[in-house]
Amino acid sequence: MKRLLLILVCLGFLFFSSGQVFAEAAVQEDEDYFGLPLCLPGMSSDGACLPYGPVQTIDELLAEGFPYPIRSLAAAAPSTELGIMPISVAKINLPEEEPAPTYQSYEDAVAGINPVGEIEPASMRFVTFLTRRNHEGDAYVQLTNGNWMRASPAAYTDFQGLEFFEAPRNDFGWIVDQTPSYTEPSFAAGESGNYYYQQDIVQVYQSIEANGVIWYLISPGEWVNSMKTRVVKVNTAPPEGSNVDRWIEINLFQQTLSVYENNNLIFAALVATGAEPYYTQPGTFQIYEKKDLETMRGSFEVDRSDYYYLEDVPWTMYFDQARALHATYWHTLFGYPQSHGCVNLSPGDANWLYQWAELGEVVWVHDPSGATPTDQEYYGPGAP
Repeated sequence: MKRLLLILVCLGFLFFSSGQVFAEAAVQEDEDYFGLPLCLPGMSSDGACLPYGPVQTIDELLAEGFPYPIRSLAAAAPSTELGIMPISVAKINLPEEEPAPTYQSYEDAVAGINPVGEIEPASMRFVTFLTRRNHEGDAYVQLTNGNWMRASPAAYTDFQGLEFFEAPRNDFGWIVDQTPSYTEPSFAAGESGNYYYQQDIVQVYQSIEANGVIWYLISPGEWVNSMKTRVVKVNTAPPEGSNVDRWIEINLFQQTLSVYENNNLIFAALVATGAEPYYTQPGTFQIYEKKDLETMRGSFEVDRSDYYYLEDVPWTMYFDQARALHATYWHTLFGYPQSHGCVNLSPGDANWLYQWAELGEVVWVHDPSGATPTDQEYYGPGAP
């Protein structure tokens, strides 16, 4: 019996010793595999930590051009009070080939008798007014000279650009037409499931050309294209040949305006520049006149079919002959060429720029696509 107990004790000791050896080997193996911690964001692995988990994801994002951490733009729209125009505007709704009569009294205007003047035919005609009255669904306005005419008060955009509190870390822009985002830079790619709408602000982390357009990476796995997007490419270097630390940049391809002060971007907005063949002329210019209100009229075509009449255009700044930066109340489509050569801004943006800019301010107009003619002999004086 004693001998049996001794054998069992010896066997138990052997099993215990073997188990301890195996356990110690397993612990050693676990320590070799699990001994290193995961790298925390911002750590360099260099063998001291495992580059998996969040760090691996961050590295993948960095490789795609995304910063860590991804931050919102340090910017906001200026005060909405800037968009309150100093005038009331009405559109003449008569056929453009007809003159628009004016009358000494409201009663005469309603009856259509005893006209005392007229505004000649024009493709677009807008007047400023003091008061308005309605008669059987038609609007009549009293002009600043006291006369009356039939015209409808106009609605203008409340769009405003962005005022920056610190330099943006990457390019950014606006959606100018509703669009889905795509999972790859291709119209053949699947949609991400997210939609973007006019005037939505996006940040741009990468851009490539494909399918005849430029594609912008705006979020992980989300691409939008240049037909639907306008982008500000931040460039803090002053215009070539200008030794200044304040300037206004007009990008004709992107239809954007950027304002730099102390070589920092402080403001950006969508604009509408000259449409073919009345391009806004590329070049470097200076603001030579500022006018709180400016009545603009004229035409370019021989038959005067494009004649326009625009009373009291606010916050006008001339920089290249008759080409000016100014508020626009006759259209609301910014991000697309619209004008006869001027740079159209929303009222709020025009007011902001008018308050910031001084006479002599540098205005740099360029087209990075090269599509806009650069021969000075091509250009006339320009217009709104």
